[in-house]
Parts: sequence; C-alpha cells; structure tokens
Amino acid sequence: MTRPAGASNPAAASMPPAATGAPADVAAQIRWILENCRTVAVVGLSSHPFKDSHIVANHLHRAGYQVVPINPTAATILGRPVSPSLAALPPDVARSIDLVLIFRPSEEVGAIVDAALAHLPNLRAIWTQKGIVDDAAAARARAKGLVVVQDRCIRTQHLFMKFGNRDE
Repeated sequence: MTRPAGASNPAAASMPPAATGAPADVAAQIRWILENCRTVAVVGLSSHPFKDSHIVANHLHRAGYQVVPINPTAATILGRPVSPSLAALPPDVARSIDLVLIFRPSEEVGAIVDAALAHLPNLRAIWTQKGIVDDAAAARARAKGLVVVQDRCIRTQHLFMKFGNRDE
C-alpha cells in the first residue's frame, strides 16, 4: 500500500524526537510527551489541594490524562487510589504508565528514575518539575531510550501548547 505524497506516517507520530539538546528539540520533546504520554505517575503528589503538585495533577486530570498518584502517606488523591512507590504499583497499572512526573527534591530523582526504569516496562518519558534537576539520572533514562524533560512545569507547557507557544 502506498501513501499519498505528503501524508505522514502514523507510526512515526508515536516515535519520540531525537534529543540533541537544541531548544527546538526540547520543544519537540515537550510536545511529543504531551501528545503521546497519557498515563502519568505523579511521584510526590500531595493530597493538599493548594500544593503545586496537586494543582498540576488536577489540571492534567481535567485535561484527560490518567493520573496515578504516588505518595507514601495518602490513601486517595483526586479520587484515585494511591501507591506508596513506583515499585509498589500493581503490575497492570505499572504496564500502563507512559510518563513519570517528579515532584521531589533533586537529590531523590536518581532513585526515582532507577525505580521507574526497573518497574515500569512501557515507560516512555521522565519529567521533572521546575527547579528539579538530576543530569546523571536524565542520562541513564535517555540511555534507555526515554525522553527526558527537566526543570519545566508540565502544566505551563500544556497551557502553552493548548493556547500558543512561548519560550519559557
């Protein structure tokens, strides 16, 4: 079967953009994550409605993403059952996770990324929120073929994508 000239390859749309570190590549990676990663494990999701993690996760939930709360002290957040860690997720839930969104201090990112790589077989991306960076953990994730975005607010990026792009 031949494809008409100019038609895009549907399989290519699900492939992540290459990471070269150039600003255009980062923008393409952000867009790819937001368009293709629909089940998000939020590590450090607070049950307190005025905390940034709760506001961001609620935004994603309202936008149609499946939010999987990860918090060692809560039972339910956003009406969803909570897992104490990525390693403790039921296998069917672990297989469904596309993206791990991290709201924990930079010092904890390495262990979170390692747990994600070990326990989430279909993981496609890692995202650390504004102010959270671990270049060594990002390199390990990229070496496994994952897309990584660090030090950016996913809610802000989602709104930019929805209502118009702007450099952050």
